[in-house]
Amino acid sequence: MPALSTAQRHFLVRLGEIAFGNPFSVQRAGLVGHLVPGVPLGNLTEYREVLAGVVSRQLASMPAKGVGADDRRLMEPALLYVSYHRYVPQLDALIERQAKGSAAQPVPFGEEAIAGLVEAGFDAGRAARLFSFFFQMRRAFYFIHRSLAGECESMRRLREALWNNVFTHDMRAYEEQLWNRMEDFSTLLLGETGTGKGQAAAAIGRSAFIPFLPAERRFAANFADTFIAINLSQYPETLIESELFGHRKGAFTGAIDHHQGVLERCSEHGALFLDEIGEVSVPVQIKLLQVLQDRSFTPLGSHDRRRFSGRVIAATNRPLGELRREGRFRDDFYYRLCSDVIEMPTLRQRIAESASELEGLVRLLVARITGSDDGALAAEVLQALPDGYDWPGNVRELEQAVRRSLLTGRYGPELAKAVDGDQALWARLSAGELTADEVLGAYCRLLYRRLGTYAEVAKRAGLDPRTARKYIDGARIG
Repeated sequence: MPALSTAQRHFLVRLGEIAFGNPFSVQRAGLVGHLVPGVPLGNLTEYREVLAGVVSRQLASMPAKGVGADDRRLMEPALLYVSYHRYVPQLDALIERQAKGSAAQPVPFGEEAIAGLVEAGFDAGRAARLFSFFFQMRRAFYFIHRSLAGECESMRRLREALWNNVFTHDMRAYEEQLWNRMEDFSTLLLGETGTGKGQAAAAIGRSAFIPFLPAERRFAANFADTFIAINLSQYPETLIESELFGHRKGAFTGAIDHHQGVLERCSEHGALFLDEIGEVSVPVQIKLLQVLQDRSFTPLGSHDRRRFSGRVIAATNRPLGELRREGRFRDDFYYRLCSDVIEMPTLRQRIAESASELEGLVRLLVARITGSDDGALAAEVLQALPDGYDWPGNVRELEQAVRRSLLTGRYGPELAKAVDGDQALWARLSAGELTADEVLGAYCRLLYRRLGTYAEVAKRAGLDPRTARKYIDGARIG
């Protein structure tokens, strides 16, 4: 019986740790650097191609068949690594196609890829699942790597956390046992307004496992259709339940037809993103808790139980610890949501970690807005931005600052005026010169300068949007 050499076994053990490791982790980069000295670790695409070539050459020197069971297990990661990278260009093209259309699309190379895995010794059922796993990994890398720009340490940690959220920290166990169990793992995203919680949720939701159907030569669903997002703060209390659970005709005044809620629309292969979860009332929290506990719900006006099969991702910019202490966010609901808790870094934190972070983001935003990577134009925008600013609106504010700089060539005078106004406000507060209405009006206007919308001010100040608008438009303090 042919056998692997000690050096070959050593190589395969290291490769297994790499192949099933988190591509955004420091540990994996160290393993790659040790296995292939001199590989350019700063460029994930380049080192992937270099390593794939090394693995192919190593496999060519090993026995093709007849090895013992232990050696066969050691060889599996290498066989999978080579097979996966052979189809990366086709998988990337499929991602681009699916992102543009919702119709189920044929995957002509799927049959060939599965046949290759069977030829490599995998049984047909697992080969089809592994091909689905390949597509999932490529989607996860695509959305986590491309959607969340930034090279500072906190952004690297964020990408690492998102990858673990999709595949767990042990991809071997995920591939063998957990790939069809992820609906039980809810996620809570925390962070200030504008830090990118929606992008992070989309990266998770669009990276779910979607099985390949060999007989139909396609995947069971298009990932572009499997992620549903709802901002709970946009709906009045009377409509939130209808949007979540749906309703039947005649369930309440104005229910003139059946309405399918987001829980019913969510695919079994997808995820539901509940943004601003800190805004929902306790009665709605109780009903959502029941959904998370028994995976079923009942539309308003109906007695039929419906199954909810997707994953739940929730997000808030509110301090949940404070809300829980005040009884406005139930502990049992929190514990059902927190299978994983991911905190989004603020822009000021990112800039503090790396001086080049702001420049990189501005270049990216200018390229996205103009359609071209014009370094000179990005440099002009950087010059127009204020020095030492703490960016309270985070990346969302930065994007609008870039747009304003492109339009007007500046983003400073209004900021200076706001700072002067804030100082005047504090001086009058200290002197005891303001009425309660004036204090509330000045505070709402301060929040509006920082947050940019009436809705955000209303949430932060604990007011309804119409009252917040009245105070903002009527405030003339400072």
